[in-house]
Amino acid sequence: MMDYLISIDLFSASSASSPAAKSKKPTNKGGGSKKHVFESYMTFEEVSHGLKRGELIQGQIRINPKKYHEAFIPAPDDTRDIFLDGIVARNRALNGDIVVVKVLPREQWKVVRSDTDCEGTSESEIQREHVGQMAQKKTEHTQRPDGLVEDQDELQKSTLTDTGTVVYIVEKKHSRAATGFLKFLPDKPFAMFSPMDHRVPRINVPLADCPEDFTFRSGDYTNTLFICRIINWAADSNFAEGQLAKTLGQAGEIEPETEGILTEYDIDCSEFSDEVLDCLPKNLPWNIPPEEMAKRRDLRKECIFTIDPATARDLDDALSCKQLPDGNFEVGVHIADVSYFVEEGNALDAIASKRATSVYLVQMVIPMLPRLLCEELCSLNPLTDRLTFSVIWKITPEGKILSEWFGRSVIRSCVKLSYDHAQSMINAPEKMFSAEELPPVDPVHPIDEVHQAVLNLHSIAKNLRAQRFSGGALRLDQLKLSFTLDKETMMPQGCYVYQYRDSNKLVEEFMLLANIATAHHIYRRFPELALLRRHPPPKTKMLDELQELCDQLGINVDFSSAGALHKSLNTALGDDEYSSARKEVLTHMCSRPMQMALYFCTGVLKEEQLFKHYALNVPLYTHFTSPIRRYADIIVHRLLASSLSALRPDIELMFEKQAAHCNDKKMLSKRVQELSSDLFFGVFVKECGPLDSEAMVMGVLDQSFDVLVLRYGVQKRIYCKVNQAVNSHAYHVLFPPQVISVFTLVEVQLKSDSAPTKYSAVLKRNSFPLNPVGYQLCDGLLQVLVIVCNIKHGSDLNINFC
Repeated sequence: MMDYLISIDLFSASSASSPAAKSKKPTNKGGGSKKHVFESYMTFEEVSHGLKRGELIQGQIRINPKKYHEAFIPAPDDTRDIFLDGIVARNRALNGDIVVVKVLPREQWKVVRSDTDCEGTSESEIQREHVGQMAQKKTEHTQRPDGLVEDQDELQKSTLTDTGTVVYIVEKKHSRAATGFLKFLPDKPFAMFSPMDHRVPRINVPLADCPEDFTFRSGDYTNTLFICRIINWAADSNFAEGQLAKTLGQAGEIEPETEGILTEYDIDCSEFSDEVLDCLPKNLPWNIPPEEMAKRRDLRKECIFTIDPATARDLDDALSCKQLPDGNFEVGVHIADVSYFVEEGNALDAIASKRATSVYLVQMVIPMLPRLLCEELCSLNPLTDRLTFSVIWKITPEGKILSEWFGRSVIRSCVKLSYDHAQSMINAPEKMFSAEELPPVDPVHPIDEVHQAVLNLHSIAKNLRAQRFSGGALRLDQLKLSFTLDKETMMPQGCYVYQYRDSNKLVEEFMLLANIATAHHIYRRFPELALLRRHPPPKTKMLDELQELCDQLGINVDFSSAGALHKSLNTALGDDEYSSARKEVLTHMCSRPMQMALYFCTGVLKEEQLFKHYALNVPLYTHFTSPIRRYADIIVHRLLASSLSALRPDIELMFEKQAAHCNDKKMLSKRVQELSSDLFFGVFVKECGPLDSEAMVMGVLDQSFDVLVLRYGVQKRIYCKVNQAVNSHAYHVLFPPQVISVFTLVEVQLKSDSAPTKYSAVLKRNSFPLNPVGYQLCDGLLQVLVIVCNIKHGSDLNINFC
């Protein structure tokens, strides 16, 4: 089937293919010193005084990966962003760096639509990071659909953005490492390194640093991936200076591409040292010492079980549910006591603190802790005595909590259930499951007892969930792509959108309940030291823009609170065949203004209102339930242990500094996980494509539009070639334009690009219900000419076919 040729290279002109092309070239007047491309940095003293007087602003820089000349830092009040216009304004800062910015005079501010195309801009407890796109208004006047002209000055009043320039780099958070390709430059003593990430500048690499035969056989390295580290970037140069760190291998292969991702994002995937491993018990299998057993509540005879993904090996949470004679329930959440093995200040604690989180890629996990700890000593494996921290509630069938207990405990899980097992029990409440249908079960607890416990938990969880959302919580679900892999090659054999089912919701509900309860407990005991997790409200400016867009689209969305937004998402789009797809698109749009959830120490923020978690709509929240894979949870466990023993935790732990580090590492791990998924899907498209799917338009720009590919849950941008030659009244009469707007349903085909692991989306022939008179073969190819008229953010895109 023939495809419409609607594509345009984002970097079509060679002069615009790198950040250096956007910078002013240095000149050398009269053989003197070079003219500076970038301003010299302020001194530390100047910066300190400027920050104290409010003349300068400090923040973390986010660079748009699709428009690398656009960057932002958050304003001090977190309601909007400060815009950094161009490479020169960034002043050699890289993505993620902590910088100090001087805001320019108001007459130099830009009219910019807020954006979340940058990494780390919209993550909450229960949503994935979203990638959006900025639309910048450039015209003096804008024509409305009714033919009237709006005054651009009026538009500027609502979209004028504080614009600034970087004057100091406080902390270089970016690793300064990049994956890319080498290019030989005749008559130069260096080669040109071109990073795959366009936000990183081109780098001059000494020829002596290149492979021995590179000068004579540079063509052999055209498709070879290298890692290069920036060692200097002078103020008088468009280009950085660097050294090659490693030759990775052939571009497009999963192993070298993955290694490049891990290196760029500074993920420590080295083996644990002997010093670290020496911190763990030597005698295996390990048994709980009698003196430790005597300190804990013995729950080994209780019906306790785990529910996890089928492939999980680090089981750090278990559940129990026992009906009481009065009709109420005793419900327990039991979390692996990792802090028992990870002692404060030793080598194991140091490496866990540094890694801060496990990193989950498609084909592997890079653990925060040694596998002996993750998969054996702490993992709540079935039929094995394990140390835990438990939260146990007395709770009514309706979900009302009557009492709660915190304490160290010992459990013996009776069975390892997968989400599929638990779901099958929920789906068949009356069924008598046989032993062959489930994993091995402790004979002390019959299968029917486990089944009934799952059903009771499910019933209570539904009530808890209903209470949460009626109380004002928000959930922004987004499609998540999963893969099936060949066990030998680890290559993708298939992919599917992960289904979030009742069994997932069951576990999530009680983990949320445990985290909330623990947050209140440690804050009551240590009001100045508690490590909590807050979620700031959405950025006001972006929310206002989204409200305006929804109004233009005729969608009634209430952004007044998290609960109002959640209700709108479930009622605003009707109920037909494609309402779920429209909800996915609207959810993506509503994710854009959301800010990241952050760990913090309560002693740092003086106003309790700032502790609130916006999405969950709770005053206090923390992370307690995953200490095997999150260091923040280990800190919370130590706080909980101190509260139970009436001992004050060591203030020297510097909780706030560790909280900031955990925030950084969590953001990086999420980005690495997304890049790993992108890599595998790109390989899958190459091996199994082209792939066809319905897609729904998510946003319209002046020369492109974004779609959500419904079958695979991926977002792609379709670039349109503009041809003004046919922009005439006569032409429009003969060929009426097709209108593309948000929620337009199209047929797309995903095709592998010439660049390794990259793929693009093209519209299929029958994508629009066109009148046949609109088709015409030109030189044997069906061409698409696009007319773009009066495009503004949220407007329609008119496409003509000839």
